[in-house]
Amino acid sequence: MGILEKIQEIEREISRTQKNKATEYHLGLLKAKLARYRQQLLEPQGKSGAKGEGFDVMKSGDARVALIGFPSVGKSTLLNTLTDTHSETASYEFTTLTCIPGVIEHNGANIQLLDLPGIIEGAAQGKGRGRQVIAVARTADLVLMMLDATKGEIQKELLTSELESVGIRLNKSKPHIYFKQKKGGGISFNSTVTLTKTSEKMVQLILHDYKIFNAEVLFRDDCTTDEFVDVLLGSRVYMNCLYVYNKIDQISMEEVDRLARQPHSVVVSCNMKLNLDYLLDVMWDYLALVRVYTKKRGERPDFEGGLILRKGCTVEHVCHVVHRTLVDNFKYALVWGRSVKYSPQRVGLHHIMSHDDVIQIVKK
Repeated sequence: MGILEKIQEIEREISRTQKNKATEYHLGLLKAKLARYRQQLLEPQGKSGAKGEGFDVMKSGDARVALIGFPSVGKSTLLNTLTDTHSETASYEFTTLTCIPGVIEHNGANIQLLDLPGIIEGAAQGKGRGRQVIAVARTADLVLMMLDATKGEIQKELLTSELESVGIRLNKSKPHIYFKQKKGGGISFNSTVTLTKTSEKMVQLILHDYKIFNAEVLFRDDCTTDEFVDVLLGSRVYMNCLYVYNKIDQISMEEVDRLARQPHSVVVSCNMKLNLDYLLDVMWDYLALVRVYTKKRGERPDFEGGLILRKGCTVEHVCHVVHRTLVDNFKYALVWGRSVKYSPQRVGLHHIMSHDDVIQIVKK
């Protein structure tokens, strides 16, 4: 029996098993096995697992955004509108067959936008070119999920389910579980909170199913069995996702208002170029990018060439970007902007920079 058949058999078993206190351990083990088989399915075997043409795209720019969605929702139109790249557009499905990169220039940053082929149901099992699409999506800093506003929430649910099944967790934080395999001593289990969604017995059963008999486990949060399996596998990716509802010119104002109020959502019309500037601003926030300007003593700041860094960056990060030897000769820095109480303020290496700050670095 192949892995696909095993996955289908376990899914059928889960669907026909009633959820109650008596079956929770059985269901927990089934979910753990399902996660393990899906992991094996995604790992490329030999030459057949090689990436397809157009998918091995070199990472460039200050951030990478993966544009995913079902066929004919307007991904290529968005790419053509926001970048100088041409991606073929048409009203029929599967116009895009390879991964097409483009570059968005916003706030002085170059953001690489990847137009991935349309995902279909069953992409996680390798249908269409789903496996390659998902592999590229895992390398991105942000997922832009393109949805058809005329089709309600069904597309969002199906895409989220497909990505969940291949280990991509959208708008979720990493479970607070400490796990470490040991060479002996059995299984040591502890928790700092009362567990209501799983139990020590469930954790031990899953570990035994994975042939792990010596380990240290500490729950720092009331996590579920599925979250523990995620930690166990260690290959899960936790990503920010922005839901972009396209074709709002074809629905009522009440529906547009409802969609716009959903969490992590932006409403646009690519054909009519509605709300695209706001989409870029929200993308900037979700990518957590910060622009910092440098200045030499006695001169005006260099407003032409700002440095693009991540939110939470310090003066030390700025020094590394300017030149790798600068930290060794660092004396102090003068900063103008929102991160200081008065301008200029003398700061050290560990001072955290804000967006549009100006910095002058003084060497020893």
